[in-house]
Amino acid sequence: MTERAALSPPTPQTRPVLAVIGAGPAGLAATLAAAARGVHVTLIDSAEQPGGQFYRQPAPGLGARRPRSLHHRWRTWERLRTGLDTHLAAGRVTLLSDRHVWCVERHIGPSPADFTVHALLGPAQDESVAIRADGVLLATGAYEKVLPFPGWTLPGVVTAGGAQALLKGGLVLPGRTAVVAGTGPLLLPVATGLAAAGATVVALVESAAPKDFARRTRVLAAAPDKLAEGAEYAAQLVRHGVPLKLGHTVLEAHGVERLESVTIAALGPDGRPAPGTARRLPCDTLAVGHGLLPHTDLADGLGCRLDGPAVHVDDEQRTDVPGVWAAGEATGVGGAVLSLAEGHIAGRSAAARLRGTAPDPAEWAPADRARSRSRAFFEGLDGVYAPPARWAELVTDETVVCRCEEVTAGAVRAAVGSLGAGDLRTVKLLARAGMGWCQGRMCEAGVAGVAGCPQVPAHRLPARPVPLGVLAAQPDQPQPPPLSPLPSPPPD
Repeated sequence: MTERAALSPPTPQTRPVLAVIGAGPAGLAATLAAAARGVHVTLIDSAEQPGGQFYRQPAPGLGARRPRSLHHRWRTWERLRTGLDTHLAAGRVTLLSDRHVWCVERHIGPSPADFTVHALLGPAQDESVAIRADGVLLATGAYEKVLPFPGWTLPGVVTAGGAQALLKGGLVLPGRTAVVAGTGPLLLPVATGLAAAGATVVALVESAAPKDFARRTRVLAAAPDKLAEGAEYAAQLVRHGVPLKLGHTVLEAHGVERLESVTIAALGPDGRPAPGTARRLPCDTLAVGHGLLPHTDLADGLGCRLDGPAVHVDDEQRTDVPGVWAAGEATGVGGAVLSLAEGHIAGRSAAARLRGTAPDPAEWAPADRARSRSRAFFEGLDGVYAPPARWAELVTDETVVCRCEEVTAGAVRAAVGSLGAGDLRTVKLLARAGMGWCQGRMCEAGVAGVAGCPQVPAHRLPARPVPLGVLAAQPDQPQPPPLSPLPSPPPD
């Protein structure tokens, strides 16, 4: 099935079509910039409403009276929403919600390359739709880095982003008594948001120590707006009586049928728990996170170059694949301000180049300055927000590290120690870690840490689970040439 929004390749009389995948800050900024400059934008997102995780909106049926109380930078969201509504009304933008993109095809022929975006439709995700476009802008965001620890599979243990999504999107608390733990800037808004919504936040447990922040004084001082933002969150923690435990980590979650308490401890200079500092905190919810990882599956499927875990882009946010741009967390995690700046630049560049003109970088100079400042700030924080150096030593052999396949840390260690696995792919083949529904998206970082193997970008095609019936219904594709026969084994 082909979406009517962009059914046919554009003719000289029609505007070029840019498919923007992801309606978070980067995708929205790119959509507004491109639509204002003569390009028709098809904005595709998996959620029912635009906004992404940062501006996640409660369902209309919930009747939220003060949704702005759940958000940071609300005025920016109002400007984005107003701009989007204006372009929608004028027919310059088509919004396709509840579409879950699983593949982007690039067609190369005698005419300029164009693209087909394949997406699963609706909650059932049992039908695929195809969206045609002249260019693609990937604003696919990031996902949470999850590291295992004893008890992390208990009901009541959620990711920090999951707790925030429940609060913003469902207007519900994950529990009444919560501990927020791990590392990263996300913990601050999660803790303050839960406390403001009525939960008792027993503690915010951050593995970064005060000395880690002191080493980055110059970087922090160069971003006074970020300092003010951090001070605002700190004031909210004090106002709600939330203790801040810097240089601490969660050792174990306890409970029978669900979470009942967690044990935390201070970290010593070697990254191990300091003797005599363990303390047990009663709670019914543990919101835990260890940072974010860029979503690069679609970019990888298109053959885009990756720099470490992120999509490589140039000063115009172009990837090395012609006709493909990327912006936001997919190019490196850096917060909403960076995502907005990158999206604006990418949208301007895409609009100019799809219309056959050369963009003028002077036109996006303010966004370029914001991009440079934000990148420098978050690069400086990379060494602050890091999981404890010895976290994998705290994972017992009985701890499940791959939830889909129920693979324990002991099985992973056996694959390395007894069977000789030296990389993640071999660990996956020998222990089945990462072979389940998520294909390692959630467990890869944890399995790599337990195995002692480097984490390398994985090639996952398609970009999300797709029913076999959907794949069978796809048009026939050219088949690759047959493989050469294997050589005969040498005689004994």
